Amino acid sequence: MPPPPAPLPGKKRRIGVLTSGGDSPGMNGAVRAVVRMSIDQDCESYAIYEGYEGLVRGGDFIKKMGRDDVRGYLSEGGTLIGTARCMAFMERAGRLQAAKNMVMTGIDALVIIGGDGSLTGADTFRREWSGLLSELVEKKELKASQIEPFQYLNIVGLVGSIDNDMSSTDATIGCYSSLARICDAVDCIDATASSHQRAFVIEVMGRHCGWLAQMAALSTGADFAFLPEKPPSENWKEDMCGIISRHRKMGKRKTIVIVAEGAHDLSLHKVTPTHVKDLLSNTLKLDTRITTLGHVQRGGSPCAYDRMLSTLQGCEAVKAVLDATPETPTPVICVIENKIVRKPLIKAVEDTHAVAKAIEAKDFDRAMQLRDAEFSEYHNAYMTTTATDQPEMRLPKEKHMRIGIIHVGAPAGGMNAATRAAVAYCLTRGHTPIALHNGFPGLCRHHDDQPLGSVREMSWSDVEGWVSKGGSEIGTNRALPSDDMPKTAYCFEKYKLNALFIIGGFEAFTAVSELRRARPEYPAFRIPIALLPATISNNVPGTEYSVGSDTCLNALVEYCDAIKQSASASRRRIFVVETQGGKSGYIATIAGLSIGALAVYTPEEGINIRMLSRDIEHLRTSFATDQGQSRAGKLILRNEHASDTYTTEVIANMIREEAKGRFESRFAIPGHVQQGGTPSPMDRVRAVRLAVKCITFLEGFAGKSKEEIVADPMSMSVIGIKGASVVFGPMEKVEKEETNWKERRPKDESWLQLKKIVDTLSGRPKPGDCCQTCGKRES
Repeated sequence: MPPPPAPLPGKKRRIGVLTSGGDSPGMNGAVRAVVRMSIDQDCESYAIYEGYEGLVRGGDFIKKMGRDDVRGYLSEGGTLIGTARCMAFMERAGRLQAAKNMVMTGIDALVIIGGDGSLTGADTFRREWSGLLSELVEKKELKASQIEPFQYLNIVGLVGSIDNDMSSTDATIGCYSSLARICDAVDCIDATASSHQRAFVIEVMGRHCGWLAQMAALSTGADFAFLPEKPPSENWKEDMCGIISRHRKMGKRKTIVIVAEGAHDLSLHKVTPTHVKDLLSNTLKLDTRITTLGHVQRGGSPCAYDRMLSTLQGCEAVKAVLDATPETPTPVICVIENKIVRKPLIKAVEDTHAVAKAIEAKDFDRAMQLRDAEFSEYHNAYMTTTATDQPEMRLPKEKHMRIGIIHVGAPAGGMNAATRAAVAYCLTRGHTPIALHNGFPGLCRHHDDQPLGSVREMSWSDVEGWVSKGGSEIGTNRALPSDDMPKTAYCFEKYKLNALFIIGGFEAFTAVSELRRARPEYPAFRIPIALLPATISNNVPGTEYSVGSDTCLNALVEYCDAIKQSASASRRRIFVVETQGGKSGYIATIAGLSIGALAVYTPEEGINIRMLSRDIEHLRTSFATDQGQSRAGKLILRNEHASDTYTTEVIANMIREEAKGRFESRFAIPGHVQQGGTPSPMDRVRAVRLAVKCITFLEGFAGKSKEEIVADPMSMSVIGIKGASVVFGPMEKVEKEETNWKERRPKDESWLQLKKIVDTLSGRPKPGDCCQTCGKRES
C-alpha cells in the first residue's frame, strides 16, 4: 500500500466535498464552487462520489478534481457526484474505514452538502476523529507517523434540502427551485380549476416542515393550507368551509387547498388530501380533485437564486475551512435575508430536531418559534391576506385610513402580488385601499373621467387573482409628480388620501423625494408615504433587494442556458449577451454568477481596451487547451450601459477578429424578455411580506396631525432588506447619504464584492497577472 501524500504546506488543505441525503437543485453549483475556490486558494480538491458510501469504500470513489471537471455543473439538477444512503457509515466500523481512506488520500477537510441527518453524521465523525486515528494505529492499519499530520479534521456543512427544514437559515439549497416547480404546477392547475369551477387539493413535500406548503399557498393565493408546525384550529373543517364559501360568494371560480405531506390536526391526527377532498365534495358540493406532485418537486435545473446561493455558500465553506482551528466548532453556512453567515452546526441541528419534538408534544407555538423569524412573518402575512373578514383584526373606526396605492416606473414581477397583499391587509384592518391607475399622469389627467376614473376604491374580488400575474394591473408610468405638482396635490386632497403606498423603481424613489421636498408648499403631501422598491435593475437606494429582480434573473438565466447549449454544441463558440439593469451591474453580475460567465462587464467598472485584451487572450488559451469536453460553451455578459464605445456587437466582432478562425463569436440581446412573464415565487412571497410591513408601517401614523407627521423623518420611508435585516430608511437620510443621483443607483452596492467571485470561479486572469500590452499571463 503506498504511503499517504505529504500534507500541503502552511494552511493549505486537501478538501473533500460530498453530497448526501436527498438530492436538491443547486448541489452541483455548491460542488463547483468548492472545487474551484479550493484550487484558487492553492488547495487541492477531491470529489467523494455517492456520499458517505464513497467515503467508506474509497478507491475510485474519491477523485481529485480540476477546474474543468466541474464545467457546466451550475445548470444541472440533482447531484452529479451522486448520493446514497450509507448504513455502514452509521456504524463505527464504517467511520473507521472512512477515516483510513481520508488519511491515505491526504484529505484533511470535508465539505458536506446535505440535510440535518447528513450533517449530524459529519459532526459525529469529527468528534470521533482522534479516537478513530488512534484505533487505526492500534490495529496496525496505519502508522503513528502517517496519522501525525491529521490530528484534527475540519468539517463545514452546507444545507441541501428542498424542504427548507433546517433551523438557523432562511433558505436551504434547492428550496426555491422546488417552490418554483410547485408554483408552476399550481398556476397550470389554476386555469383548469377556474374553467370548470373545480376545487383542487394539492399535496406537497414536507414531513416535519411546512415551508413549501406555506410559501406555495402564499405564492398562489391558495384558499387554505395545512402545515405540520401550525395546525388549524379545532374547528378547522368549519373554518375552511366558511372561508371557501365566502370566496365563492365573492365570485371566485376555483378553490386551491395546499396540504403538506406531514399535515395533521391539533390532536396530531393526520390530515390527508383525501380527507380534505371528501369534505369539500360532501359538505360544499364542489367538484374536487387531488394532485400529488411527488418527486417532480426535486427535479429540474436550479433556479437563479439556488445557483447564486449554492455558489456563495460553497465559496464561504472553503474560507471557513481555511479559517478553522482545532477549537473552532463545526460551522454550517447559512443565509439570513441577504447575508451569508456561519453558525454552529450542532445548535442548528438541535433546533431542527427540537421542532419535531415540539410538534410531537403539541407545543405548536414553540415549533413556530424554532423556525426562523421570516417563516412566522410569512405565515402571519398569509393568514391576514387570505381572508379579509376577520373582525378580531379590525381597527377602531378612528384609526381607519384612506390609503392610495400607485405604481411608478417600469413594470416588475411581483408588483401585483404586493398590491393584492396591501389591499387585502387594508380591508382586514378596516382601511380603504384606493388604486391610482397609470401612475401620476393617470391620477392628474383621468381622475374624474366618466364613467370610470383613474382613482378607484378596491375590493377583495378586484385583486384576488393577481398574485401570479406579471406586469402591473393598475398600470405604471415613469412620469413624476413634478410634471404637475399642483394637480397632484389637488387630487390628494380631493380623494382625502391619508397615506400613500408607492411600488416602483428609481422613478418611484425620485417621486417620493419630490413629494417630500414639496411638503412645505403643499399640505396635501403631509401624509405618511412608504416606498416598496420594485424594479428588475435592483438600483433603489436603501435596499439590497428589489421586487422583480429575481424574476428578471430567472428569465435571463433560462435564456443564457439555451444560448450556452448552442455554444456548447458548436464547441468553439462564445456568446456575448447584453443584459438590462440601467446603470447598475447587479443583474449582469448575479446572472454571471448563476450561469458561470467567463466575464461580466458592468457600468461600475466600465470597459477598456486592456480589459478586452486580457479576456481575448484568456479565450485563446482556454480554447487552445480545450480537449473537446462537453459543456464547453462560453458566455460573456455585458450590461447595456457598461460602455458607450464597446457595445455588445463591437465586443463580439473584436473577439471574432482576434480569434483568427480558431473560435467563433456571436452576440445576443434578450431585451424585454428579462422583465419576465409570471413572477418568480421569491418575488411573490417577498412582495407580500414587504407590502404587509409597509401598510403596518403606515398605520402607525393614524390619528396624527399633519404637523406631527412632517416632524417625523420616518414619515416618508423606503423599506429595504439590508444584510440580515428588513429595515425602513427615512427618505431624507437615504437621499443625502446613500444615493448616487447622477448614475441612478446606490452609492454603496453590496453586491459589488460578488464580481470577484465571478472572476475567480471562471478563471479570469487578474490585471496584475497579465502583460499590459498583449494581455498574456506573465510567468
